[in-house]
Amino acid sequence: MTPAEMTAKIANGEGFIAALDQSGGSTPKALKGYGIEEGAWSNDEEMFGLIHQMRSRIITSPAFTGDKVIGAILFERTMDGEAGGKPVPQALQDRGVVPFLKIDKGLEDEANGVQLMKPMPGLDALLDRAAKLGIFGTKERSVINLANREGIAAVVAQQFEVAQQVLSHGLVPIIEPEVNIKSPERAEADAILLDELTKALDSMPGTDKVMLKLSLPTKPDLFLPLVEHPRVLRVVALSGGFKRPEACVELAKNHGVIASFSRALLEDLRSGMTDAEFNKSLGSAIDEIWAASARKTPAVAAA
Repeated sequence: MTPAEMTAKIANGEGFIAALDQSGGSTPKALKGYGIEEGAWSNDEEMFGLIHQMRSRIITSPAFTGDKVIGAILFERTMDGEAGGKPVPQALQDRGVVPFLKIDKGLEDEANGVQLMKPMPGLDALLDRAAKLGIFGTKERSVINLANREGIAAVVAQQFEVAQQVLSHGLVPIIEPEVNIKSPERAEADAILLDELTKALDSMPGTDKVMLKLSLPTKPDLFLPLVEHPRVLRVVALSGGFKRPEACVELAKNHGVIASFSRALLEDLRSGMTDAEFNKSLGSAIDEIWAASARKTPAVAAA
């Protein structure tokens, strides 16, 4: 796919973005969910090898195509690996799936009710390498735990600073200021975040567009002004800890927003499945998330 074709697919494609970007800290939990216990590896290399096998199995599954999965977010090691005998970004593009790269290095300790991103040394070199490998965009995550305007403003400011660095390399940033769905101040945090994001988008220099990855809001269609903002290419939602059925119900309430699910996509997959079982389970999950994203009908999988 050319850059223009990838841009058009992300802007207008009917489907969702798969998040396959579990990093070092979240990999053991992802593997346990897949049916591989922590004692199955003796070092990080073996652990990352096991998660790469899982991701390769997903990427090469006949269920995983650009018909319903328009993009996929990768961990750096996955970007550097192969699937089906091809570099992963190329394997995705060949299936009609636009590749993204997770670039953040984790979270700082909480301050003012939020967790900012840790420093990203070597980011320019990573962005250069990603662009050469055919990566279309990036994803960078912060977390908002409380409705503290000073903290939320700091999250948004940091996110847009990194976004400008990403844009300077010709890549499209997915800005992810995740509101913790277990927060006692979730609704208030949603409202403050909407205000701060709008101000930041209105102040963006140039004409480039960004993407937004947001927690599903307590108030349906709260983020519709962001969906319609001229500087936003697409708004996607994370599952945030919701199980897939509940995540799809909440997603279907938000028009113009598509999924970018991780756990909710992978929760039924197990390492011991036969290929037929694996492909059927993955296909069912993809169909359910696609329906909630593209058709806003969350009950399809229950039929």
